[in-house]
Amino acid sequence: MIETDIIIIGAGPTGLFTVFEAGLLKLKCHLIDSLPQPGGQCSEIYPKKPIYDIPAYPEILAGDLTDKLMEQIKPFNPGFTLGESAVTIDKTDDEKFIVTTNKGTKHIGSCVAIAGGLGVFQPRKPPIENLPNFEDKGVEYIIKDPEFYKDKKVVISGGGDSALDWTIYLANGIASEVSLVHRRTSFRGHLDSVQKVMDLADSGKINLITNAEVIDVAGNGVLNELTIKHKTEGEITKQTDHWVPLFGLSPKLGPIADWGLNISKNSIEVDTFDYSTNIAGIYAIGDINTYPGKLKLILCGFHEATLMVQSAFARIHPDKKNVLKYTTVNGVQGF
Repeated sequence: MIETDIIIIGAGPTGLFTVFEAGLLKLKCHLIDSLPQPGGQCSEIYPKKPIYDIPAYPEILAGDLTDKLMEQIKPFNPGFTLGESAVTIDKTDDEKFIVTTNKGTKHIGSCVAIAGGLGVFQPRKPPIENLPNFEDKGVEYIIKDPEFYKDKKVVISGGGDSALDWTIYLANGIASEVSLVHRRTSFRGHLDSVQKVMDLADSGKINLITNAEVIDVAGNGVLNELTIKHKTEGEITKQTDHWVPLFGLSPKLGPIADWGLNISKNSIEVDTFDYSTNIAGIYAIGDINTYPGKLKLILCGFHEATLMVQSAFARIHPDKKNVLKYTTVNGVQGF
């Protein structure tokens, strides 16, 4: 049995920052995550993608943000159970919680902070019958390391920010050829990114194929050919080394949905006073929660974590008065 003050389910940016804020109050944390490393989506899905809305960082790669957060929480020595998913929560007679993983690892703590992002992600896959034959053999649903596509022919499908961003990135001296296929002529992404893609197409640096969609994949053991159906030109055969359909990720709450929490549209309802759920002692912070005016930003998750640990402190130490101290005065070691 692993004992701690706060059990944090999810080791993404919000979960990691919770460790820092809890550490300032001398609360110990242990994090559980189904991924084999900390960082959540930032590490697993887009480690090389730049993030622009972290204070004091005009731009920081998602993977680098994880590294900085890990460095920040190092003085507080958190525990980690990685590569395991939290499947059950049980309450003890003395109002503590036991969280058990899919591998049987048990954790006990006074509070639980669910910081599981958007839950368990599954890529939205196009309805192509033989697509599974080429998964990880030329078909990828996320881009982890852009250097993997160095000097390769790449076709990207999609009309959102991810498709636009990676098209721009790979066309900048990474891939030997980049094509973007979208079933419409308009895009859902930021206007600045749309304009950059249009400029790249006008200058001949990418192939932009709109009003079209990939309908078939082919190859001898590995992908080397796509069939693209164009609205007016009919079927087009395209030679390629990789196809990356970026149609988004479908989040699922998984076992969390069975924990007796109030759920609304795949998100956990919370009280914005302290981001508590309907079960006293269980909190939900970051993208996994919902409340009026909710914004799914890392920045907001940091704010929610900060208020949540204040409430957790009061629950864990009901007889102690928490006097706010400033890190500018005490430093981190002073806590």
